Amino acid sequence: MEEALWETVLAEKSELIAIRRHCHEYPELSCKEFKTIAYIEGKLDEYGISHRYIDNGGIIAWIDGEKGPGKTLLIRADIDALPIEETDTNLSVKRSCCSLNKGVMHACGHDGHIAMALVTAKILNDQRQGWPGKVVFMFEQGEEQSGPLEYLLRFLEEQSGWHIDACYATHVRWDIPAGKIAICHDAPMAGGFGFEIRINGHGGHGSRPDLAQSPIDCFHDFYSNLQSLRMRTVPPLEGLTISIGSIHSGEVLNVIPDSLTFAGTSRFFSYENAGRKFYEEFLHILQTSCDLYHCTYDILHMPPPLYEVQNNPDCVALAEQAVIQQLGADVLTTCVPWMASETFALTTRLYPGVLTFTGIANTAKGCGGNHHTPEFDLDEDGLPYGTAACLGFARNFLAQQPDITFTRTTEPLEDLIKRNI
Repeated sequence: MEEALWETVLAEKSELIAIRRHCHEYPELSCKEFKTIAYIEGKLDEYGISHRYIDNGGIIAWIDGEKGPGKTLLIRADIDALPIEETDTNLSVKRSCCSLNKGVMHACGHDGHIAMALVTAKILNDQRQGWPGKVVFMFEQGEEQSGPLEYLLRFLEEQSGWHIDACYATHVRWDIPAGKIAICHDAPMAGGFGFEIRINGHGGHGSRPDLAQSPIDCFHDFYSNLQSLRMRTVPPLEGLTISIGSIHSGEVLNVIPDSLTFAGTSRFFSYENAGRKFYEEFLHILQTSCDLYHCTYDILHMPPPLYEVQNNPDCVALAEQAVIQQLGADVLTTCVPWMASETFALTTRLYPGVLTFTGIANTAKGCGGNHHTPEFDLDEDGLPYGTAACLGFARNFLAQQPDITFTRTTEPLEDLIKRNI
């Protein structure tokens, strides 16, 4: 372990916790993070860091090293909360702090992401005389809705004039112990697509189904085929899930309804090997079922599939090196990829990068509830480790100025930014 960096981070632990608790107490929903944005901008002003608010997208901040020109690193943090009513206790004990905004909760850990990114920025800015290049911080609004990233990527690609050479993000994780950092060599988080679809039939009396075109029968046929679709289209070693979360149709027991609306999501770890064909076949069997039952369908929501997050091998190696060097080999741990999805997937199509996992689980403190649940809580003792890992990656990247092997997407930005769950 490199004592100097770790001691620097520990000296900022009270700042880390204060930021996290403030953000946790005042959470705001996606695209409504007005006070959160003001708070982050206030902290950047306090630290003497240049920043700019990108309309509808979030905050871009930047620090120029004073040791000369060099490569540019992008560090991402997401800032929105979720429409979840927080419990007074986590899995077993009273929380260290609670949301003061009823019905809104940082149930995914973005409050921790804000804290780690801000303290990393503070330390890098204090040490800017010692490194070359530029570090850009992206505080992303509405990650849970995905859309606002469009405005940040447009700024980086079309207005900033910067060339981003690498990107880094960390996500706290409920099932990794506090004090541990995990780095996947393959995709750490899944891609996927969400859907809300209305099947249109022709209603009628329940005594004469022959005079109706039942959307319920049509959906039943579609759903039956959907269950076998994974086996027929996805290679055995590829991970893919499909689930229906909502079905609404009809009101009366003896009336066949005119329509049925269903919604759900699919997730996968490889768009090219699993997601693309499954998506195409999903629409094919839907059309086939509708034709068979003389129904039609309307897509109410179904954006092009979001990609999986791609961890670049060179960036993974650099991140592992930083953890071992700054925190010790015993801090680096393994984990299975996480089937949740992340907008950082789009960023890693444009720039080589890595998404790490910061452990926040601690059964003694009741921290271990899953993300997006009222019981979710994070052990704040994990935050210095995530900060040190990020800071170590940044310092090594800036010192080594590595040439990273990377094939950037050829997909036009206009198409890339439409991908969503």
